[in-house]
Amino acid sequence: MSQADRHVVHLQDGALAEVGAIIDRVAASRLYFVVDASAYSASGAATVLEPNFRDRAVTRFTDFDLNPKLHDVERGIEQFRQADPELMIALGGGTAIDLGKLIGTLACHHESARDIIMGNSAIRQSGPPLIAVPTTAGTGSEATHFAVAYVEGVKYSVAHSVLLPDYAIVDSTLTHSLPASITASTGLDAFCQAIESIWAVGATNESIEYATRSARLAMNSLVNATQNPTADVRRDMCRASHLAGRAINISKTTAPHALSYSITSEYGVPHGIAVALTLSPMLAYNAQVSKLNCADPRGPEHVRARIDLILELLGVNSVAAACNRMENLVSASGCPNSLALVGIKTDASIRRLVNQVDAHRLSNNPRHATSESLFALLTKTCAQGQRGM
Repeated sequence: MSQADRHVVHLQDGALAEVGAIIDRVAASRLYFVVDASAYSASGAATVLEPNFRDRAVTRFTDFDLNPKLHDVERGIEQFRQADPELMIALGGGTAIDLGKLIGTLACHHESARDIIMGNSAIRQSGPPLIAVPTTAGTGSEATHFAVAYVEGVKYSVAHSVLLPDYAIVDSTLTHSLPASITASTGLDAFCQAIESIWAVGATNESIEYATRSARLAMNSLVNATQNPTADVRRDMCRASHLAGRAINISKTTAPHALSYSITSEYGVPHGIAVALTLSPMLAYNAQVSKLNCADPRGPEHVRARIDLILELLGVNSVAAACNRMENLVSASGCPNSLALVGIKTDASIRRLVNQVDAHRLSNNPRHATSESLFALLTKTCAQGQRGM
């Protein structure tokens, strides 16, 4: 049976109660719990889970940095090996879930975490079963076979089928206490994942189905989720997030995600917002695909059909209107919608940004993108944004 076949999803209100049944089914007496302590308390998850921890040895891994760092992975591995758990639970946002994936898997290898994360050594086996419990509606990490980690300020993506969690518990009630700022940032991440997945070179009919469903849900729910959240809206955003995760698990992400990591690390911009800042410029860029610069082997007509699908989802009939629609969605969610608004205003800052882009993610963009083409695009976009301020 493949890892994907073992991936069980519980996506409904009250799904957190399934954790107890899973623990019993696995017959685990030693648990390793990667947990965002503030999310655990605020979400109400503790009330549901703590009774299941009685009479079991539970090792908790907390107090980790936002965005997974090598030193936290290494600290977790050391603790994990001492605990020798039979089952893992990761609860929180994308950071907690990615740490759960990396710690459980890398702890079962003799090679160093640094070498595996940086791609110098390969993953060869899985760790114990992992239950992923997101408390935000955005990253979709519970549905993907990859995890990110930062080594000395540089972001690396680790991909392997064994990183896909064995169980995903998507319970929208855990997001009811999220503040508007986190709701907006994580929700924008889901929306951007969906849009990028549609135009990605790696897209398939299956991934596009997930992505279109996700984009529709996010378009209809994100602003209300930040301004006037209801149980229904929260539920729809959790579905949008999970579907986006399933989409990029197949297609992977593209240029906006590649550009986002430096925006986050250098300017402190939350990940989802950082991605959204270049989504509309890249839509305009990709819409100008031609035979000479098409990176998708299916050809420019195929790419343009995907762009047309995005326009349809946005309810507009031109690329310019689609860009405006995206930017308005970002601002209506209470977030900055241009590079200039987060302090990226000079040619030097844009040059530094594009020089740090992950070339692998650029190869998944449907139109070939280089440092020079991105620099030209973003300097133009930045100048237009400053004139509009």
